[in-house]
Amino acid sequence: MDLINIKDINDPGMDLFARATERQLREEGIFLAETCEVILRALEAGCEPLSMLVERARLEVEAGPVFDAVEKHCGKDTLDKIPVYIAEQETIINMTGHHLVRGLWMVLKRRPKTELEEFFSGKRRIAVLTDVVNPVNVGAIFRSAAALGMDGVLLTHSSVDPLTRRVSRVSMGTVFQIPWAQAPLEDSIGLNLIGLLDSYGYKTCAMALTSDSVSVDNDEIRANEKLAVLLGTEGRGLPEEIIKACDYRVKIPMYHGVDSLNVAAAAAVCFWELMK
Repeated sequence: MDLINIKDINDPGMDLFARATERQLREEGIFLAETCEVILRALEAGCEPLSMLVERARLEVEAGPVFDAVEKHCGKDTLDKIPVYIAEQETIINMTGHHLVRGLWMVLKRRPKTELEEFFSGKRRIAVLTDVVNPVNVGAIFRSAAALGMDGVLLTHSSVDPLTRRVSRVSMGTVFQIPWAQAPLEDSIGLNLIGLLDSYGYKTCAMALTSDSVSVDNDEIRANEKLAVLLGTEGRGLPEEIIKACDYRVKIPMYHGVDSLNVAAAAAVCFWELMK
């Protein structure tokens, strides 16, 4: 391995780890993964590693499985040539600005974008994130979708990128385990989204509190061969025109005067009920 000791966060080798924005990384066709578990799942999914940053104290134990995975999935030549930057905890704290550091990062190439026709093929149950921008919520939704048996996640154009560091970390790497695609801007606008889902044979189910919303444990809805569950933004929910255009509107029965759940929590309940 090409081990490189780093003592200064201004070292050019640290640019991608310490100074590049998510947008800059995306424009370069790369992304930054954090923690051993997330990195392992990215490698298992076929992402190509480019460089790595490791806190020295974690080199022997936590980085070991990552090195083994690089050799297994990419070959010994790749393991030998990728730069592995090693730094003391103090240096990494100076880079991240806080003490709660994960100690393990990897820069990887993005895989080719999944086209919509490929994404929709063979999928019966999909989650549709409509302009959901909170990375914690998106990561949690991905984790629930993967764990509870959904076949894929479709994101509108304005939703947060699933490969941002925080989304992939919160998802525990499930963004690399469940298929997903991001719809182009034109297909994300208003009723175009419903038209897109309809063209691929999906009945649409909006999570929304309306006068005609039915309980999420509805057998008629469960019986549909192909179903798309639409989830809206954290504050406003789904646009009114989308809610009205959906085939169904569902809600989760509440107690103690509570009117709604966080979108990620609501998604988990919905996925569990509709997959029964």
